[in-house]
Amino acid sequence: MQKKPILVVLAAGMGSRYGGLKQIDPVGPSGEVIMDYSLYDAKRAGFETVVFIIKHEIEEAFKETVGQRAEKFMEVRYAYQQLEDLPEGCTLPEGREKPLGTGHAILAARDVLDAPFAVINADDYYGPSAFKTIYDYLAGDGCGVGKYGMVAYRLDSTVTEHGTVARGLCQVDENGHLVNVVERTKIGTYEGGIHFTEDDGATWTDVPADTPVSMNLWGFDPSFVGELKTRFVPFMKELANTANPLKTEFLLPTVVGQMLVEGSAKVTVLHSADKWYGVTYKEDKPGVVAALAQKVADGLYPTPLWK
Repeated sequence: MQKKPILVVLAAGMGSRYGGLKQIDPVGPSGEVIMDYSLYDAKRAGFETVVFIIKHEIEEAFKETVGQRAEKFMEVRYAYQQLEDLPEGCTLPEGREKPLGTGHAILAARDVLDAPFAVINADDYYGPSAFKTIYDYLAGDGCGVGKYGMVAYRLDSTVTEHGTVARGLCQVDENGHLVNVVERTKIGTYEGGIHFTEDDGATWTDVPADTPVSMNLWGFDPSFVGELKTRFVPFMKELANTANPLKTEFLLPTVVGQMLVEGSAKVTVLHSADKWYGVTYKEDKPGVVAALAQKVADGLYPTPLWK
């Protein structure tokens, strides 16, 4: 019998653009953080186990703020994304301090991922239907070796007027399968629409507002960890030869994109009826606080959340 799906929360980032440890910054009426709402929605969708991927540097604060609450309602496991966690024979480029990316983060949890798993960002609000959708996919017959899922959102519901954001722009075929996903790290709004730059603003390319984007809400079979292991070694060996060895990352969308090109994976694009909210910059926080307060007022969430 297949084990029940696991929720994986990517929480190792320190929120450099935001200016603080945004994963544990209160946004709810009773001091809840965004992760609390994700865990609450995941729990009522059916998830019973959560894996937090963090750094040792934030371990104490994270466990006191989030982990201790979660332990009352779910089985909690921890994994630690550290730069020194590398395959034998691989070394970091001199001066590298930036984390190695979301693919490396999942590899950090390789010893505790023994069931189909969903992946989310710690600082994104996805909404109840997104968790129900990905849980049902993982618990059903659609997920398997080389068969993955992704919950997509409209681009215009995931940008901010306070700066640029990184998003995986997706192309979807007529059967609802992902054709490719391209990570754009600087997407911004302007008066006439949405655009991205790859040369620090020297030139910009427009993107349609209804473009489906990946917000790192993926659903994988455990065998995907093996794919990451296989592909991480050549990534590390070529890192020093890339244009920016101190910042280039091993990203989930990039790995999935490689597999799509090879024909070794099929990704079902799922959709959520909920609006996404996130705090990329400090200026984003008041809007998130107001949105969550309204959801509480509408009865979607109790306050305090964890009773």
